[in-house]
Amino acid sequence: MAKHALRATGVTQKFGSFTALKNVSFELEEGEVHCLAGENGCGKSTLIKVINGVNVPEPGAQIAFHGEPASTRVFPHEAKRHGVHVIWQDLALFPDLSVAENICFDRYVARPFGGRNEVASRQLAEEVIARIGIRLDPDARLGDLSIAKRQIVAICRVLAADARIIFMDEPTASLTRKETQALLDIVRKLSSEGISIVFVSHRLAEVLDICARVTVLKDGELVGTYPTTGMTQKRLSELMTGMDLNEQQRPQKTFTDKVLELRDLTRPGEYQDISFTLHKGEILGITGLMGSGRTELALSLFGMTRPASGDILLEGKKALFSSNQDAIDAGIAYVSEDRLNLGLDQTQSIVKNTAATVLDHLAEPSFWLSPSRVRALCDHWIDQLKTKVSNPELPVNSLSGGNQQRIVLAKWLATKPKVLILDAPTVGVDVGAKAGIFRIARDLADQGMAIILISDEASEVHTHADRILILRDGKIREELRPHEIEEEVLEGLINA
Repeated sequence: MAKHALRATGVTQKFGSFTALKNVSFELEEGEVHCLAGENGCGKSTLIKVINGVNVPEPGAQIAFHGEPASTRVFPHEAKRHGVHVIWQDLALFPDLSVAENICFDRYVARPFGGRNEVASRQLAEEVIARIGIRLDPDARLGDLSIAKRQIVAICRVLAADARIIFMDEPTASLTRKETQALLDIVRKLSSEGISIVFVSHRLAEVLDICARVTVLKDGELVGTYPTTGMTQKRLSELMTGMDLNEQQRPQKTFTDKVLELRDLTRPGEYQDISFTLHKGEILGITGLMGSGRTELALSLFGMTRPASGDILLEGKKALFSSNQDAIDAGIAYVSEDRLNLGLDQTQSIVKNTAATVLDHLAEPSFWLSPSRVRALCDHWIDQLKTKVSNPELPVNSLSGGNQQRIVLAKWLATKPKVLILDAPTVGVDVGAKAGIFRIARDLADQGMAIILISDEASEVHTHADRILILRDGKIREELRPHEIEEEVLEGLINA
């Protein structure tokens, strides 16, 4: 019989009159990889914080680690004593410190007056790096590493702190497919050593691949715990949302009105000889592995970089963008894949973020900004995009990932663009929010907007695009019609 690494029962968490968790139970076996699933706002992070000792649950909750009951409430130091560690999505590492210093940081904190033995620290870092079988320079500055290697450093840090239970929050959200597979191999290795891992991810294919069981939360309540054997992405989506999200492919259409045309667009080292036409009402899918030139091309279309040669034609006329403002004025909008840093000002209000792109259109004749017009614009797009907002004056970081993405869309739709570029629009959002974002995109296309959908997910472009371009090494290698190719074949071409 498997031994429990963690057992939590009767967990209820209230914040004022709001109940974030209601009588939730969760069990984790030793050496198990277990998924904690649910839409944003379902209570996943709250449950993790209760188990980690950050949040205090209501009386009646019982938590035991490795068969040993915890205190009436778990304190962070007690959770760490039992080997409980959380790797949050932002990793919480120090970019100006070395790899070794980041790995041994918890040791430094635990002995603030005990001095620091650089030789011993480096030796410990080398041992942990060797343990997971990867190449990593202990003396390298963390800020110079890729996000994939930083993720590995975060894992090494908790291993150096004797982790026995690791919560991993969206660990693959910013990784390429190859990097993701390397990370999942590390997770399997840790599991084989008896370390228990709770894997939180919106990428359901990964969940079913790496996890033995999945626990689903919805609106703060436990839906159930299920073996992943026999589970499908469709069924798991239904459990998480309570809805049937079985989306159909876009019906085949013929498009005639050219909006955007590229002729041999080239920027050495990024993309080369890119030629295609985008029509009114069309969704053009651009896919390829990270580094294939997808985002680099989008940045040139948005005026952030300039191609060395080739032409951009907008409605038949040559366009030359010296800045992103030139592109915006010409009718091009760009939703960046980096929503947190480039898409929104997280500390500013929902209202201010929504109006940021059109402030000059919202001024009174006196040139003062009109608060009533700003609020009316925000209210209009909140209603149009069905965004869940309790108070538009709250900072935008108070919203879930899916609702933040809707505010990014609102911000750009307010410019009334002719071409909307969606660069990985579903990164970090849950399955229900993804469906909502694609419904919005399809509705906009049906109303005549020309859309470029950039994604490394074969299923996204296969379901939602009218045509698909595959980029590899900065060049268009294939042009396909979704109805003429199976998704599995498309997946193979992307990864070829």
